[in-house]
Amino acid sequence: MNLRRIRTARTARTDGTSRTGPVEPAGNSGADARPGPEPAVPPPGGTTPGGTAGEDRAGVSRRRLLGTAGAAGAAGLAVGAGGGLLAGPVGRATPGAPGDTTPLSSVGAARVDFHGAHQPGILGAARAHAELLAFDLLPAAGRGEAAALLRRWSRAAGAMMAGEAPDADNGIAGGTGPSGLAVTFGFGHDFFDAVGLVDARPRALDPLPEFSADALDPERSGGHLWIQVEADDPTVVFHAVRTLQRAAADTARVRHRMAGFNRAPGAASGESGPRNLMGQIDGTNNLRPEQEDFADRVFVPADGEPAWMAGGSYAVVRRIRMLLDAWEEQPLDARDRVLGRRRVDGAPLTGGGETTPVDLGAVDERGRPVIPADAHVRVSAPESNGGAAMLRRSYSYHDGFAEDGSPDAGLLFVCWQADPMLAFVPVQRKLDRGDALSAFIRHEASGLFAVPGGAEPGGYPGQRLLEG
Repeated sequence: MNLRRIRTARTARTDGTSRTGPVEPAGNSGADARPGPEPAVPPPGGTTPGGTAGEDRAGVSRRRLLGTAGAAGAAGLAVGAGGGLLAGPVGRATPGAPGDTTPLSSVGAARVDFHGAHQPGILGAARAHAELLAFDLLPAAGRGEAAALLRRWSRAAGAMMAGEAPDADNGIAGGTGPSGLAVTFGFGHDFFDAVGLVDARPRALDPLPEFSADALDPERSGGHLWIQVEADDPTVVFHAVRTLQRAAADTARVRHRMAGFNRAPGAASGESGPRNLMGQIDGTNNLRPEQEDFADRVFVPADGEPAWMAGGSYAVVRRIRMLLDAWEEQPLDARDRVLGRRRVDGAPLTGGGETTPVDLGAVDERGRPVIPADAHVRVSAPESNGGAAMLRRSYSYHDGFAEDGSPDAGLLFVCWQADPMLAFVPVQRKLDRGDALSAFIRHEASGLFAVPGGAEPGGYPGQRLLEG
C-alpha cells in the first residue's frame, strides 16, 4: 500500500467516509411560493473536472458541486411549480469534517440561466436575499469602457449563476451552490449622457414626476448603472456583489446600495405572497404570467422603440420607509380598513380567501362601501386606474433604528413594466391623491432604469446599444 492509500485509509477510519466516496441523494423540498421560482436549469451531469481554479482547500469546487448531480440520476431532479427543473442533490464540504460530503438541498442547488430572451430577476418569485446597487461611471469612462465593463460583469454573472468560480475569484462562496442566484443589469437616465448616446435614450426613461408625499434623498436615488443581485443564500449574494464591484474598480464607483430580504424558501406555506413588515401579505393582486396580456404589460415588444430595448423592461425602484410605530398603534380592524384586506389571511374585506377577487362594488347593510373609498386595495386597483398595472417584485429592508428608537425599515419596492408612464406613474398619482396608507409610509429614494433584453451566450445586456 502506497502513502496515498495509507492516508485515504486513515481518513476512512477517523470519519467513516472517503473523500472519493459516493454522494447520497436527497429529496427536493419543492418550489418557491407564487408566482413560482425563476425557471431553473439542472446542474450539468457527467464527469466533474478536477483541479479547477475555483477549487477550495477542501478540494471541492463550485463546478464540481454541481457536477455530482449527474451521478444521482433521474431521481435527483424535480419539476418546479413554474415548469422548470430544480437542480437535484449535489455534494458540498461539511464544516468541521473535511472528508465528508452532504447533499445540497434544492435551495442551494437551484440554478438560473443568465442567457435568454429576458434578463433573469424579473420573472419568478423574488428570492430570499437581495442587494440593489447603483454605479456611476468615472469621469474618464465613456462608451467603450462601459461596454467592456458590461462584458466583464456578464461573464462573471454567468459563471456565478452556473455555480462556477468567476475570474480572479476570492473564494467567498466556496462550497456553496448557486442558490437561485440572478443578476440583472439596467441603465439610468444619465448613463446616456455619460456615454454620448443621448439620442438613443428611450422616451420611457424620462424622469418620474414629483409626488407630494416624496421625501427623496438624491444620494440614494438615480445612478448611471443599476444591478439587482438576488439569491436564497446571503453569502452567495455578497460574493456576487463583491465580485461585480471589484470588476468595476477602474470604470465605475458605487453610488448607493440597498439590501433587502424575503422569507426563506420553505419557511411558510399556504400564502401566495410574502408578508411585508406591516404584517400584511404583499402582492396578492399582482400580474401573473398566465394572464393573456402579461408579456405586453411587462416587456418591450420585438417591434418596440427603441429597437435595442426589445425584450427588455423598465424597473421603478422606490425605498419606502414604513412608519411602524404609528402603524402598530392602530387597532387591527383599522389596519384592515386601511389596506382593504384582512391581515390574518389576506382575504379582501368583501369575503372569501386571499386570492378571491376584490368586490369593489360591495356595500354593507347601510349602503356604505365595504372597501373604504381610500383603502389601498381600491385606490391601487387596475379598475381604479384605467387598467394600469405593473409586475411587483419587492423586498423588505431593515437598516437599524433612528435616534428616537423607531425602526428604519420598510419596503424596497421594485416594479416592472413595458412603459412606466402607462403603469407606475398613473397608479402612483392616484395613490398620492387619496391612499389611506400614505399616512404610514414615506418614499425616501427613487430610481428608474431601462433593463435591456437578455444576452446571448458570449454577449451582454445592452450590447445592441453600445456596439450598434
